[in-house]
Formats: sequence, structure tokens, C-alpha cells
Amino acid sequence: MSESSFTSLLQAVAPMISKQDTCMRQSIPAEQRLIATLRYLATGRSFEDLKFSTGISAQALGRIIPETCHAIIESLKAEYLKFPSTEVEWKSVAKQFEDYWNFPNCLGAIDGKHVRIQPPTRSGSYYFNYKGYFSIVLLAIVNAKYEFLMVDVGKNGRVSDGGAMEQTFFYQQLQNDQLHLPSNSDSREGLNYAFVADEAFALHKHILKPFPQKHLTMERRIFNYRLSRARRVVENAFGILANRFRIFHTAIQLFNMVDREDIEQHTMVADEWRGEPTALLGLQGAVSRNATAEAKVNRDNYVAYFNGSGAVDWQSAMV
Repeated sequence: MSESSFTSLLQAVAPMISKQDTCMRQSIPAEQRLIATLRYLATGRSFEDLKFSTGISAQALGRIIPETCHAIIESLKAEYLKFPSTEVEWKSVAKQFEDYWNFPNCLGAIDGKHVRIQPPTRSGSYYFNYKGYFSIVLLAIVNAKYEFLMVDVGKNGRVSDGGAMEQTFFYQQLQNDQLHLPSNSDSREGLNYAFVADEAFALHKHILKPFPQKHLTMERRIFNYRLSRARRVVENAFGILANRFRIFHTAIQLFNMVDREDIEQHTMVADEWRGEPTALLGLQGAVSRNATAEAKVNRDNYVAYFNGSGAVDWQSAMV
């Protein structure tokens, strides 16, 4: 982080984290509180380790870091994590996907990850996931430039992929047509505006997922490739996030506060994150669910488009 970025962030959060001195002791300055928090997020080191480099006791860090994380969220979320709320804003997202990834009418890439945690006392198997460790679920929507549009975090690791998605405020609004998505009459060749997702999510009139791998025709292979090409931005964004903030390579101690500010405070740039192991694990594959006829027709329309007027010269060589 540059000095100017740190100074700007400190100015934003200082009013919320500064404490008054008392006759018994001097308070820890806001600058020191922010440094300790950023070091924790960037390194993933334990409070016990951090007490030596910060000069703050582990017990005090256990109070300071959650407070400062909350302050970062509150001060920056409106500027750096703005969910589209009008047709014009959604169309702007869709234009980026077409310009960057040759995928029309795409409103964002959806994915979910299990974030490894140290579970709270007496929680039993509530957070125990299908891979055999404790986690909470992080669901996100990302635009064509690896920027997070929406984050939903906190569902326990035992919940199924569909259950995690269906419990989000985003999905409830999608089901109730309250997201102010562009009208399909504005879309080309009968293609619904839609989000792209992987096999862990259910097919929906506004959510596209790949065809199962068995018995694929060439046309469906091409669709799966084009979908994967657009959807990988969310995988890349998670990789960038975990590389920038090493806290995601550990079992997070703050079980009740996964670090949304890590996502909200930065416009991240892809760099040397590829191939590094993290504590972020993909969601379990979806149990087969019956999609609506409208959802199936919309996916078939995309198949026809990518094999017709929307074809690109190099797609056949990639499948």
C-alpha cells in the first residue's frame, strides 16, 4: 500500500477508531490500530505473532482488529462496492463483458467459496463442510474487470450451494424481479440478460450455467467454453484477493466477521496470484434441479448465438 493510500484510508477511519486517553493509560493511536489491522489482513499471522511486531497485546488486538475492520467497511463500502441499481448501470456492466470477453448481455460472474475458519466454541458441526473442515460461505458477483459488485458472507459451511445462494438478499430480489434488470426486449436475438455461473448453481432465466460434460455436442462444447471464458473473471478475482490478503490462506480467527473490507477497499489488479494454494474452496456441485422451460430456452438461444452470428474465429480450436 502506498503512503498516500494509507493516509487516505487513515483519514476515513480515524474518527471511528480513535479513543480518548484516560487518567490510567494512553489510548492506542488510530494510526497504530490501522497498521496492526492491515498487517493482520496482509500476512494472516496470528494475534500472538503480531503482538511482537505491533507492540500491542494479543488480547487488545482481538478487540482492535474487528473494530477497525468494521470502520473500513463503513467508510469505504459506498464508494468501492456499488451494486448496480438501474437499467443503465446494468447495461454498462454488460457492455464491459462484451468488450472484454465477447459475451453479450452478461450482468456479472457469480461464484462461491468456502472460507476456512476457526469455529466458535460449542458450535459443534454447524460450520463443518463437505471437505471436512470448518468454513463459512462467501458468495460474490464480479464484473468484467475483476471488480466485486456484490458480496454475501456468513452462511455456515454445511449449507448447500443452492441453499447459500437462495438465502442471499440478491437472490430474493432476483426471484421477485426487483433488481431493475434491463428488459429482454432490449436484448439481441432473444438472449435474456443473465449472470454466468458454474455447475454449483441452478439454471435460471437470468443465470446461465454450463451443460454437463457427458455426451456434449460440438455446439454445446462451444457454449461451455464461451461461458467459462466469461465466468473465469470471478475465479481470477478470488485468486487476486487471496494473494493480496494472506489471511485467506489461513483458518480465520474472526469466525463472525470474514473480512469484507478486504474486498471493498480495493480495485484489485491481476498479478502473481495464479496457482497459489489458498484456504478458499469451491462450492459442492449442485444436486440436479429441474430448471424452468424459460431458463432452458434462454440457454439454448445462447448456444445458437455462439454457433451462429456470435461465433468468433478461434473458438473451435479451444474445445
